[in-house]
Amino acid sequence: MPHTQALATADWVESRQTEDIDQHAAAQAGWHLAYEQFSEGSFAGRVLKVHLPGLTLFREDCNVATRQRGRLAPDSYGFALPLRHQAELFFNGQPVPADAIMCGKGDEVDMTTPPDFTLLAVAVERALLGPLWESMYHKPLAHWLEQQLVLETTADKAEGVRRLQLAALAQAERLHAGGLPATLLERLRDDVLLEWMEALPPAVDTSELATLARRKRLVDRACELMLSRPEEPISVLALCSALGTSRRRLHYCFQEVLGTTPAKYLRMIRLNGAHRALRGGGAASSVQAVAAHWGFWHLSQFAQDYRRQFGERPSETLKRTRGPAG
Repeated sequence: MPHTQALATADWVESRQTEDIDQHAAAQAGWHLAYEQFSEGSFAGRVLKVHLPGLTLFREDCNVATRQRGRLAPDSYGFALPLRHQAELFFNGQPVPADAIMCGKGDEVDMTTPPDFTLLAVAVERALLGPLWESMYHKPLAHWLEQQLVLETTADKAEGVRRLQLAALAQAERLHAGGLPATLLERLRDDVLLEWMEALPPAVDTSELATLARRKRLVDRACELMLSRPEEPISVLALCSALGTSRRRLHYCFQEVLGTTPAKYLRMIRLNGAHRALRGGGAASSVQAVAAHWGFWHLSQFAQDYRRQFGERPSETLKRTRGPAG
């Protein structure tokens, strides 16, 4: 492996329990991610990041379904797989089957996850991955790594990655508690990265990427239109007219890319928008004003939907944000 200077800081292991989806995103320092809560219930999560020379080990736990969008550190590549296979997992518009690795350039992350989900991942700097790739395969870094792909591997290899990643995370937490021996850290980094690389398939088919990209562009454009006038929610019919597509095709693309329908997605982002506004609301904010801004004109129905989605009434969110009176 190329020589890399070892870390010398005390915060190379970050572990945080989270109680809100925006807090969860903010806990991933150095990465720029935004989350939307798809399924119902009070949010609970955990983020564990281990920063090794040139590589970050990562574990994420969420009890609700989410959509995650954003980017990792500049000039980095990500490799990820679920701790256990679950349906309704999508990566960059691609369904993720059992024993599949999600990978690609870290400048675009778009993932929809199911409830009670655990993700294991690594983010590796190009300066570390490139020379290693050339030494192992005697050729430059594969061009397909510049895309976002779902690559199937064998059950044995996927399980090997899971076991080693979990062991490495546990070992890192022990090392963090007892000091920072650089040689052990670099050995840990090398073992984990090699396990991920050896799990990748020997050949990668990118022939479907253009079709996937077209579907995802249509969905992304639809999402932009949905958010352009939150106080006047757009109908699916008007959305199809603006996009120049049929209702059937739009429905199909949403199911393929996000695992949901346009109508359900619109409702989710409006509820998430209201939740975010109430959490950030100042003294002048009110439940009625926030509801109206996000197109909810029936206050009692809004309160019911909100409580079902987030596990508390809108007024409770606003009160908690403002803190105790006095």
